[in-house]
Amino acid sequence: MEIKLMKLMRKMKYILAILTVLLMLTSLNVHSCSTYKITVGDKTIYGMNYDTWFSQPRIWFETQGYGAVFTGANYQGGNDLTPQSGMNEYGLSFGTLATPTPNKVKSFDNKKTIQSRSNYLKDILHSCKSVEEVKTFIEEYDHSTLSNDVFIYTDKTGKYLIVEPYELILGSDDKYVLANFCPSTISDFSSIKQQRYVNGAAFLKNKIDTSLAFCTALSDTMHVCRNKIGDGTLLTSIWDLRDGIVHLYFYHDYKHSIQFNLKKELSKGNHSYEIASLFPANSEYQKLIDFQTPLNNNIIDLFLRISLALFVFSFFYFLISYFRNSETEFSNYKLLLAILSICLAYYMFALATEMGIYFFPSPYKNYKFGLIDIASYLPFLLSLLIIPLLIINLRILKSKTWKTFSSLLFTVNNITYLILITLFTYWGFYNILNQ
Repeated sequence: MEIKLMKLMRKMKYILAILTVLLMLTSLNVHSCSTYKITVGDKTIYGMNYDTWFSQPRIWFETQGYGAVFTGANYQGGNDLTPQSGMNEYGLSFGTLATPTPNKVKSFDNKKTIQSRSNYLKDILHSCKSVEEVKTFIEEYDHSTLSNDVFIYTDKTGKYLIVEPYELILGSDDKYVLANFCPSTISDFSSIKQQRYVNGAAFLKNKIDTSLAFCTALSDTMHVCRNKIGDGTLLTSIWDLRDGIVHLYFYHDYKHSIQFNLKKELSKGNHSYEIASLFPANSEYQKLIDFQTPLNNNIIDLFLRISLALFVFSFFYFLISYFRNSETEFSNYKLLLAILSICLAYYMFALATEMGIYFFPSPYKNYKFGLIDIASYLPFLLSLLIIPLLIINLRILKSKTWKTFSSLLFTVNNITYLILITLFTYWGFYNILNQ
């Protein structure tokens, strides 16, 4: 028996290692951003729809080097707010689009390491005037480490640079639309199904203009507002690269805008604004703020992480206990609990890292089919099992068939199941007909 247990423990190590890799693969949060640039004569406009669930976007101004303005809502490493888009005093702009990117074999030997994503992105605008200078700057770094992102840089001449993890693409088309895909991997752009891209390309097919009214309408037609919570485009920014003006629209409301003159703002020194405070009250935005997820509720986040630890422990405990006491009454339920625990451990990690599960229709479908799509049916399975599990739990407690710790662990798991079912109901995971 001891030999069998040793072999089982070795297998468990491999299972845990595989699970860890799979969990890491589910932690890619892909937001549906969209962007465009338009050039007519000597005027270039760059537009960005920042689609995300981060709820506290800011705009800030920095004077070191070439003065620049940035917008962002995410802290990607450290305590420094990471810019998602921006423009400097020479009319160089950039935007970020979260995008599944291919893995390629390409040497970046002798290249600089990007120590801080935030500093790297800001340093480009603080030290470059044109997209050619940006290309030279980036070529000094191993930019493949910024995977699952595509960046677009545009200067006031109308030239642009697409930055993928393994490709740098210069262009000078008078109009260009981009969403969450890698241009280098697309042979036929008419085959792209992302509606925000399709809308933008269709809008610009037979007309082009750099007026604010035209660009606002273009941003509007490319924006996202999902049915479930009403979330989508958190911030729309329209950057006038010639005149150094940025126009902001908040939470897909295109009736109200705020304008900033970069030159005037830089004269005030380094400063920032919380964007939501600059606009009138927005009921749709308030609905987003009130919707509680691990992203904005530390108690829920902690509960999911404790549940993850509980289910990983329960998996090993009940599986080992099953093999040790396979002939004990109700022992087969330990195998069921072990299987359910490992499945829920996977799902807990996904819930703590993949925010799209809360906002997209249920059952959640990822951009590329995988385990997370299958795991999204676990709430339904758990709701079907909960009554039988509670009945079995009571019988075991009354008969005292299991050891005290096993019975207690089973009870704790059942309590956790009940809390999870309550949360799943609140998050709308069972509302498959009303999304």
